[in-house]
Amino acid sequence: MAPKPGRLASILRPFGLIWFSICLHWEALREAVRRDGLSALGGLRKIQDAGSAKLFSITSANFIAYEDTTIVPSLVQAASGVVLDLGPGPGNQIHRFDTSQVTQVYGIEPNPHFKETIDIISDKHNLRDKYKLITCGIEDSDVLRAEGITEGSMDTVLCIQVLCAVKDPKNVMKEVWKLLKPGGKFIFWEHGWSRDRLTTIAQACWNPAWSTFVGCHLTRNVLQDILDAGEWENPYAIEEPEEPFTLLPRIQGVLVKKMA
Repeated sequence: MAPKPGRLASILRPFGLIWFSICLHWEALREAVRRDGLSALGGLRKIQDAGSAKLFSITSANFIAYEDTTIVPSLVQAASGVVLDLGPGPGNQIHRFDTSQVTQVYGIEPNPHFKETIDIISDKHNLRDKYKLITCGIEDSDVLRAEGITEGSMDTVLCIQVLCAVKDPKNVMKEVWKLLKPGGKFIFWEHGWSRDRLTTIAQACWNPAWSTFVGCHLTRNVLQDILDAGEWENPYAIEEPEEPFTLLPRIQGVLVKKMA
């Protein structure tokens, strides 16, 4: 295994991905203007979605390779029953599901640009009949209800690097808790504030550019958002690997919704 980068290398590391993302968003803007003229500037959200989809689709293989060195594969394989795959993006976790354990998987993804890729991956891994992508946010209860996703209907919610990117992680977690059955599993691998003081300073400095162009936040208290969502049977089961230099320190685990 390659040695972990030191503090200076960790602090400088975000620049490469930020610059790459800026280039891809500029390309998405140019494509939109060529197609729609200056009226495209009125749809900046669509341009941002297109740029983000380019970024995460191109870097997908690298993310998957890195996650293969972590606990992520075993976390995804713990999903069972009716599963809500929160924010699947380009579908990095689809190949990791244990098809003998899941009966249905709903991917909840507000960015429509990922649909074609997810369909291809679902076909490749024999999940096309079980994996359904719904283009909305978890807060869009009317859309979810029409698909049969209601309070207490999910056996598992899978959340891999999502709470850093949503607009309101506190509200998202409250919705997650509502959708889970009593005894249902919330499986997560997320990042947030570091416990190392110098690293938190670096996170705060990089966060404006990182959140704008990469699309996620470095400075969120994700642990507290998860714990505050509702009552869990095993809140002590959350793990925090000690990584003082990384700007993306992880928390991970499988929480169980408390029985009524």
